[in-house]
Amino acid sequence: MRKMTALLSFVQEHLEDDVTRLVLDRARWPEIDMDLAAACIESRRKLRYKVQEWHDNPELIFPVRLSAEQCSSTATGLYKSGLAERIAQKQQFRLADLTGGLGVDSWFFSKRAEKVLYNEMQGPLCEAAEHNFKALGSNNVIISNDIASIETIDSLLGVFDPDIIYLDPARRGEGGRKVFLIEECTPDVLGLKESLFKHARHILLKLSPMADVSMVCSRLGNTCREVHIVAAGGECKELLVWMDREWSGKYGITAAELPADYPATKPAIFTFLPDAEKEKVADICTTMPSEGTYLFEPGKALMKSGCFNLIGRNLGMVKLGRSTHFYLTDDVLKAKSLKNLGRVYRIINCVPLDKRSIKEAGKTYPRAEVTARNIQMDTDTLRKKLGVTSGDDAHIFGLKADTLGNLLITTDRL
Repeated sequence: MRKMTALLSFVQEHLEDDVTRLVLDRARWPEIDMDLAAACIESRRKLRYKVQEWHDNPELIFPVRLSAEQCSSTATGLYKSGLAERIAQKQQFRLADLTGGLGVDSWFFSKRAEKVLYNEMQGPLCEAAEHNFKALGSNNVIISNDIASIETIDSLLGVFDPDIIYLDPARRGEGGRKVFLIEECTPDVLGLKESLFKHARHILLKLSPMADVSMVCSRLGNTCREVHIVAAGGECKELLVWMDREWSGKYGITAAELPADYPATKPAIFTFLPDAEKEKVADICTTMPSEGTYLFEPGKALMKSGCFNLIGRNLGMVKLGRSTHFYLTDDVLKAKSLKNLGRVYRIINCVPLDKRSIKEAGKTYPRAEVTARNIQMDTDTLRKKLGVTSGDDAHIFGLKADTLGNLLITTDRL
């Protein structure tokens, strides 16, 4: 206990110091486990603004840097815990987290569930989790140190009797290389699926946001019930798959954009069936967009979902081009309602893209953001040709429209 107190005090005193220098000077502090202290300091830096509650608690320890880097944020942790409660359809549910890691997900689940089983194969992480959950006052979490495999799953889950099994398979292969196929992750969910379903009706998977949704669901089979694509802070953060042992229908996709003040403000949600997306054809813009028209750029969750036809059809917008995923509406109320699903811009000027229009736009708006899509130059090249620097509210787009050719569209944010 005395060593732990000294370690935690040391970490707090040196949070802003050069970690490499501390490690090199370890002889100055023989009573401190300097490797653990360095891991704690670097992990706390990663947790700042990511899981503020953990960063601000001086009693917590973090023995593995990578776990702090890969753990969920507060926003995504809250989203998952809410999803788990909806899946269980009751407040008093039990959830088994078989890939506990740092314990952030287990902690958020414990705020909703009656009991949580935290299981982690790495001993140091288990020891840290036991210490941290006590420090956080989470007394409904059971700690387990085991490998989730076909051989161990019965003994691991038999007594606990979970309603939901949660897994976040490690996406690192030999030598630390990143992997994306489900069977290459650890544990192998494809190999474990049937064994898991013997113990719980519901499985919730967290997969790489880079994973292909249709391929994932094809590999996992017809028990896939919902796929949630979660974006926050302008990035696609997580891909969540809900598998239901008693489900044999088609899966739905939910694109969720979490606002900066989530959960105070509800997330923007767009839900659809992949078959419905395939059946629809987007209306393509055929007339030059006029001043005062609104340009909608879908957020990262919508873009990842591949819902490019239904967006326009269901929300009453026309699309610039089949491969140019920008949409137009002249309805200001509709435009305002779209702000949480992506970015909305008010068009100031729209002209064919050529040397003359580029020169004029650059002179008129010397400070502007720039975006190029599906034209014969990238964003950096267009910015250089415009001769603008970042700043102000103006945003200049170079976009391809199927029936109108390449357009230079000057806008400001709604």
